[in-house]
Amino acid sequence: MNRPLLFLDVDGPLNPYAAQPERRPVGYVTLRVPLGNDGGLSTRRRPLRVWLNPGHGPALLRLDYELCWATTWMAEANRWIAPTLGLPELPFVDFGDALFRERPDGVHWKTGPLVDYAAGRPFAWVDDEQSDLDHAFVATHHEGPVLLHHVNPRLGLRETDFRTLTDFALGLNSPEGPEPS
Repeated sequence: MNRPLLFLDVDGPLNPYAAQPERRPVGYVTLRVPLGNDGGLSTRRRPLRVWLNPGHGPALLRLDYELCWATTWMAEANRWIAPTLGLPELPFVDFGDALFRERPDGVHWKTGPLVDYAAGRPFAWVDDEQSDLDHAFVATHHEGPVLLHHVNPRLGLRETDFRTLTDFALGLNSPEGPEPS
């Protein structure tokens, strides 16, 4: 069996942006990402502060998943986020026209494209913006096993999150199957 996909959001799970702004979490480094359409050299806006934990990269690579960016950063995650975490270049979901487009049914704009990208393959999605509507949409539109895992954007990924992801992947190979999400 192919390894399941692990869709990774950046802001929230990897970058605990909602943590106290004056206190970088222990174990994290600060990355300053220039903003602008001029190759990041804009002088009009301050750079975006991103907190990343370099220990997350090796921990993610130890998981039995195929990693895939599921973030508004899209390809830029390979430029800015992956090197700091020690991750190789990863595939990413190109959200195209769905990017930030609110849906009338209240389902998150990422949910449909992720289901389409997975194409029935088992997946876990770590994000800080999923709701019950997303769970219901995935249950209706995705035939394979799935785990939608909410990560607190004040804390980012924690050891308990990695255990949950590990347990889900292990459950895919057990006769009982994975725990329901």
